[in-house]
Amino acid sequence: MAQTADNPALLPERLIAGAISGTWILWFVGGLYIAGPALGWILALILLWRAYIAPAGRHPDLPFAVVFWGLAMVAMLFILWAGHAVNNLGTGQTIKSSIGWAKGWALMALFVIAGAGLNIRPESIYRAVCRLGRITLLLLPLFLIAPLFGLPQTLFVSPLKILGGAGDEYFSVVLYTLEPGTNAARWQFFAPWSPAAGMVGIVHFLCAVEEKNWRWKASGISAALAIILLSQSRLALVALIIIGPASWAIVNFRRPFVWASTAIMVLLSGWMGPFLLNVIAQAQSDFAGARADSSRVRATLGRIAIERWENEAYWFGHGIVENGPHLVEYMPIGSHHSWYGLLFVKGLTGFIALFLPLIVSLCVLVSHGNPAARRIGLSMVFVLIFYSFGENLEVLAYLYWPALVLIGIALRKAAK
Repeated sequence: MAQTADNPALLPERLIAGAISGTWILWFVGGLYIAGPALGWILALILLWRAYIAPAGRHPDLPFAVVFWGLAMVAMLFILWAGHAVNNLGTGQTIKSSIGWAKGWALMALFVIAGAGLNIRPESIYRAVCRLGRITLLLLPLFLIAPLFGLPQTLFVSPLKILGGAGDEYFSVVLYTLEPGTNAARWQFFAPWSPAAGMVGIVHFLCAVEEKNWRWKASGISAALAIILLSQSRLALVALIIIGPASWAIVNFRRPFVWASTAIMVLLSGWMGPFLLNVIAQAQSDFAGARADSSRVRATLGRIAIERWENEAYWFGHGIVENGPHLVEYMPIGSHHSWYGLLFVKGLTGFIALFLPLIVSLCVLVSHGNPAARRIGLSMVFVLIFYSFGENLEVLAYLYWPALVLIGIALRKAAK
C-alpha cells in the first residue's frame, strides 16, 4: 500500500496517527494520561532498536539541537535527585518524583528526538489532527447541550487512575464546568482543565492550517477554533492572534513585501502611538479583569514562589511541589507558570535546563531550514514559550506532544 497521509506505512507514523485519532476514545476510558508517556517511550525503544539491535540498523544522525533537548531533560533528572537529597526527602519520594519525570520532562525530549530520528512525515500528523477534528465536530452538540439540559458536569473518574498516580482531573470524563461566581458554562473537552484545552486547540489549529486537502483542513480548523473559543481561555485567544503571524513574518523576513509592510506599520504606529498605548493598556486591564480572582491568585502564587526560591532553595529548589496558603486557595506554589514552578521546585539549575533547549531551538529554526519546516517548527516553539508563562509545560506534555514531534522534524530538516 502506498504511503499517504491517510495510510502511513511506517510503524511510528501509524502509532502517532492512531494515538491522535483515538484521542476521544482514550479520553472516555481515562487513558490519555497513560497513552502519552507510553507512546513517548515506545517511540524511544523503536529508535534504539533501529539504531543498535536491528540487523540493518544505523545510528540516527541527530542534530545538535535535538541532542541538546535530550541532555537538558536528563540534566533535569539529576537536578531532581540533587533537590531531593538537599531537602532530605527520602528514597520513596525520590522514586515517586523520578517516575513523574518520566511522564513529564522526559517526554519533552523523547518526542523531539522521535520527530528527528524516526523519519516521521509531518503530513501524517496534520491529517490525524484533522480526523480528530471531524470527530470533535460530531461530538460538539453533546457538549453544548449538556449544561442546557442539566446533565452532570463529571460523568465519572476512570478506574485507570490507579495506574497514573496523578490527580482525578487527569482521569475524569467531564462534559463542562461552571465558572465560579457567574455559573457560566465552560468546556475543557479532553484536557484536564479549560486553559489546557485552549493550548491543545492552538496546536491543532496550527497543524490543520498546514493540511493540503481542503475538506480535512476545514474540519481541523473548525474543531480547533471551537475548542479555543469554548475553553474561554484568554491566553489561547492571544496566542491565536500572535503566534501564526509571528512565525510567518520571521520565516519570510527576507522578502521585500515583509520589510515594506513592517516599515508601514512602524510609521503608522509612530503617528498613532498615544492611541495604541491606550488601547494596549485597556486590553491588559480587560485581560486581567476578565477573571480578576484567577489573575490575583496566579500573581500571588508567582510572588510566593520567587520569594521562597531566593530565600530557601536557590540552586536546586525544594524538590517537590507544595500547596500555598489560604490566600491562594491552597493551590500549588508555582503552578500556572513553568518558570516560577521550576525555580521553586528545581531552582536556578532547573530553570536553565528548560530555557537553553527552547532558546537553541528558536535560534536554529530562525536561521536555518526550509520555509515550511521553519514555519511549523517555529510556531510550535512559540507555543511552548508562550504557554510557559501560563501553564506548567511538563504536566501537559502528554497532551501537546504532537507539537514536540513537529519541533523534532523541523530541527531535522533545518540541519540538512
